[in-house]
Amino acid sequence: MECAQMPPTLERARQVASLWNVAGAVRPVGDPGLINGTWCVGEPVAGILQWVNPVFAAEVQLDIQLLTDRLKACGLETPSLIPTANGRLWVPHAEVGEGEGCWRMLSFVEGTTVHRIENLDQAHAGADLVGRFHAALDGWNAPRHAPVRRIHDTSARMTELRDALSASTDHALFSDVESIAVAVLEEWSKTSAVMGLPERICHGDLKISNLRFDADRRRAVCLLDLDTIGPMELACELGDMWRSWCNPAGEDDPAAVVFDLAIFEASAEGFLSTAPALSTHERGALATAPVRICLELAARFARDALLNSYFREDRERYPQPGQHNLRRAQAQLNLARLAAQRIPDCARILGGSRVAGRHLG
Repeated sequence: MECAQMPPTLERARQVASLWNVAGAVRPVGDPGLINGTWCVGEPVAGILQWVNPVFAAEVQLDIQLLTDRLKACGLETPSLIPTANGRLWVPHAEVGEGEGCWRMLSFVEGTTVHRIENLDQAHAGADLVGRFHAALDGWNAPRHAPVRRIHDTSARMTELRDALSASTDHALFSDVESIAVAVLEEWSKTSAVMGLPERICHGDLKISNLRFDADRRRAVCLLDLDTIGPMELACELGDMWRSWCNPAGEDDPAAVVFDLAIFEASAEGFLSTAPALSTHERGALATAPVRICLELAARFARDALLNSYFREDRERYPQPGQHNLRRAQAQLNLARLAAQRIPDCARILGGSRVAGRHLG
C-alpha cells in the first residue's frame, strides 16, 4: 500500500486559498477523508479547497477536467475544478511550503454525505447514479495525462503477500499474519473469479461516502473524489462497491462483518437499470467480484502489516504497529467467505428478469 503524507495545517490552507478568487473563511470539512486534505471556503460554501496527496500525480487534474466536461455534456451533475486567479488548475505545494503534493479548488455540490447504506431505496438510488456515470463514459476515449494506477491487480497482490511472508519471518506479528495469509491464499486458489476482461473508464473508489446525496438522502446527486478515475475491469469497480456497501459493519470488526444480499440486489437492479450494455462475460464476472476484491484487500492488509506500511492505523485503538492492518485483513477474509457463500444467489439476481434485458451483450 502506498504511504500517504499527512495533510498540511489549516493555517497553510488559509494562505493558499488566497490564490483563488473565491472569498470567505476557510474551515475544515466535517469528513476530511483519508488521503487528501479538504477545507470549505466561504459561508455559504463557495468552493472546496484540497491539498492533493502526492500518491496522485498533479496531472490528474487534467484528467478530471476532461472527465467533468464529459459528465456535464451528458447531463450529469459533478464538481468541477475552479482555476486560480491566474488560470492554473493546480498549484504545486512546493510553491507555498515544504513538501509534496498540490492544491486545487473544486466547486461545491449541495447535499449530504452518507457513510453507510441506510435503506434499500438508497442503495438502488446510489447504484442508479453509478450506472448513469458508466453510461456517460461508455466508449469515451479521452487522452490520459496522469500515469495509470493499477489499483486492482489481484494476482499481483497475492504474489506480494507470498513474498512478504518469505521476507518477514522475524516480524513480531508473523505468526498471526501467517495464519490469515495462508487462509487468504487458500481461498483465492478456490475462487472462480473471471479476470483479464476488457477495461472501462471507472471511478475506482465507490464507497458510499464518495456519492453525494440530496438533503433527504434519497437521490444520489453526483460522484466525488475523482482522483482514482481510470481504466479498470468493471468487476473490480463493482466488486469494491459491493464489498463496501453490503457490509454496513465497516472494515475493523471481523466478528461483525456481513454480506447483505438485499443491498446487493437493490444496487444490482439500480446499476443495471441505467448502465450501458454489458457483455455476457462482464456480467458473468460480477457474481464473484465481491469475493475477489475482499481477498485482494485481505492480502494487501496482511502484507502491509508485515512490511510496516502503516497508513492511517488507529494508534489509540491498536497501539502495536501492524495490529490494525492485521484486524482489517481478518475482516476482509471473513467477508470474502460470506460473499462466497452468496455467489449462487448473486448470480441468480444478476440473471433475474428485473435486471436482465438489454444489458446482455
